[in-house]
Amino acid sequence: MKKPKWVVQKEQDKKAQGRETVWLFGLHAVRDALMNPAREKLRLVVTLNAQNKLAEAIESAGVTPDVVDSRKFAAPLDPGSVHQGAALEVKPLDWGRLEDVCIGPVSPRVVMLDRVTDPHNVGAILRSAEVLGASAVVGTRHHSAPETGALAKTASGALERQPYIRVRNLADAIKALQDMGYLVLGLDGEATQTIEAAIEGKRDRPVALVLGAEGPGLREKTKETVDALVRIDAAGQFGSLNVSNAAALALYASRASG
Repeated sequence: MKKPKWVVQKEQDKKAQGRETVWLFGLHAVRDALMNPAREKLRLVVTLNAQNKLAEAIESAGVTPDVVDSRKFAAPLDPGSVHQGAALEVKPLDWGRLEDVCIGPVSPRVVMLDRVTDPHNVGAILRSAEVLGASAVVGTRHHSAPETGALAKTASGALERQPYIRVRNLADAIKALQDMGYLVLGLDGEATQTIEAAIEGKRDRPVALVLGAEGPGLREKTKETVDALVRIDAAGQFGSLNVSNAAALALYASRASG
């Protein structure tokens, strides 16, 4: 019996993910990855100066670096990458199932990204999510920024600690969280109610905040699936905010302590 196309695609995606590797760069991103026991490390390329700065992390990770001349840095990075003499090839992190990660602490908060593809924005959102105590940041596999060196550098270490999950279908993930008791709010500059108004009397509930890409915003399917559309209570228009700034403000506004 012939396998359905969706089964074949799923198997192919899994194999491709198994072969996928990422080059992280920059002293901070490389140090945090080396210190993360959950991160599978494949190859470390450093200059002598960077090796000295990362000595403790290299020893902790138990890896043998390739020490290269700073004028002939051998790692396959984009020419504009500010690597500071350090690059580390790794496997992407596996955070597990959405349902497991998003159980989280009492009144957890989750950020969901609807086609936010800029790695710098996603990296900044991961930093804010870590600082403000979010359980996870959720994107989609095919229309959100994957793990890259640029994302890791912008995240400034948060990528190693803050769960970043990429799901097949955002609407299905929203429904899964709703089934777990989450109040799912979509940020829309034209919404009539603020985040604070939407969660009034509900701060003890888990909350997911869905943000769209700058410009297009949330897709219609996403708007139809969330529990409510909300805006940030601000003097200016929501559309003037960078999506990473909006994520930080939304997390702060929805904090469980009120």
